[in-house]
Amino acid sequence: MSVKEEVSGWLDEHWDPDLTLGEWWQRLADSGWGAPTWPVEWYGKGLSSDALAEVIGAFRDVGAPGPPGGLGLMLAGPTIIAHGNDDQKARWLRPILSGEMAWCQLFSEPGAGSDLASLQCRAVRDGDEWVITGQKVWTSGAQAADLGMLVARTDPDVPKHAGITWFGIDMDQPGIEVRPLREMTGRALFNEVFFDEARVSDDAVVGDLNGGWGVALTTLANERVGLGGGGGFQAGIGGKKAGWLERRAGDATSRARAGANAALGGQGVEMVKAAAKAGGRSSDERVREDLATLHTLSEISRFTQLRAKSASAAGRRPGAEASTGKLQVSRITRATREAGLHALGAQGMLAGDDAPLGGTVQYVSLFSPAVSIYGGTDEVQKNIIGERVLGLPKEPATDKDVPFRDLKKGTQRPEDT
Repeated sequence: MSVKEEVSGWLDEHWDPDLTLGEWWQRLADSGWGAPTWPVEWYGKGLSSDALAEVIGAFRDVGAPGPPGGLGLMLAGPTIIAHGNDDQKARWLRPILSGEMAWCQLFSEPGAGSDLASLQCRAVRDGDEWVITGQKVWTSGAQAADLGMLVARTDPDVPKHAGITWFGIDMDQPGIEVRPLREMTGRALFNEVFFDEARVSDDAVVGDLNGGWGVALTTLANERVGLGGGGGFQAGIGGKKAGWLERRAGDATSRARAGANAALGGQGVEMVKAAAKAGGRSSDERVREDLATLHTLSEISRFTQLRAKSASAAGRRPGAEASTGKLQVSRITRATREAGLHALGAQGMLAGDDAPLGGTVQYVSLFSPAVSIYGGTDEVQKNIIGERVLGLPKEPATDKDVPFRDLKKGTQRPEDT
């Protein structure tokens, strides 16, 4: 029996559009089909990324939504599988798939973006807990997150890469304040997060104490794979705050597909086709050339992401192909913006619900600069490719062996250390 026949048989028996998403996600979590590339012993099927395509096809055939979208499935789960202990896997993995726990990523800081290892958010041990003080920024989905992937400095007396630890922190506690950041799109997807003596237990350290840099690299590699891979399988957002758990599962599919179509990645071609039709330019030679270019770029990106996902499914950390995929998505996004606006012509100057396609092209155009920044800037990805693929020397680093306490990084002042 093929993978698609197996999952189709399961869907015939278990899919019910009248279930709530919460009920449906519980079934998915127990079945292994919610994360089929995860290990069998941890709520998956142990399948390859090639087989994942068959699973996605079976779900689409019956109109069933996939597992909860968000950073839990994309980042936290793979990181915990790679570095967490069995207690942490038992505590966190199933709630990710059942939608009970939504995660956010607490990495970037005002003085530590591309140079993430310069982070200053401090974690100080207090018995069997750690006290967290500091600030994070550009945190996607922090408003609705139950847990956060936190990297914090636990030892300032060693070089900056060596004194960082990765925690899974409870976001619903005194001492954590989330402030949304309004974007030029009018939305607030990103946030500032302030920690004022928030607490996290010692058993929430993922990986080794002061070994969080290696754990964070796994998170970042999976982020680039996820950003480059497009959507299509995930549906809705997990966690109680987002309000998806009580929605009818059958109503989630069209919403999820609409979101995927508005997203960047492999869906730019369809959006530009629709824009050309709305703008009366379906026969325009420039538009048709743009569509051919977008299709070619999207197919190249898809094959690159299959290689990256195969590495993850085989238990390896994604390599430089993750950076290649991330760069490709930035390029596709810019090409989609230019092609979409050209296809709309003068109507591209409109915005909002009255614009063609409900303003989707205009929204993508305004949002497009973010894609070359989040998940590691294009410049960072080029450095990674240069070093790991082309064998170029690393950029000079004068602080490699200097204790973090002695550095003057970002907003760091002598009294901060």
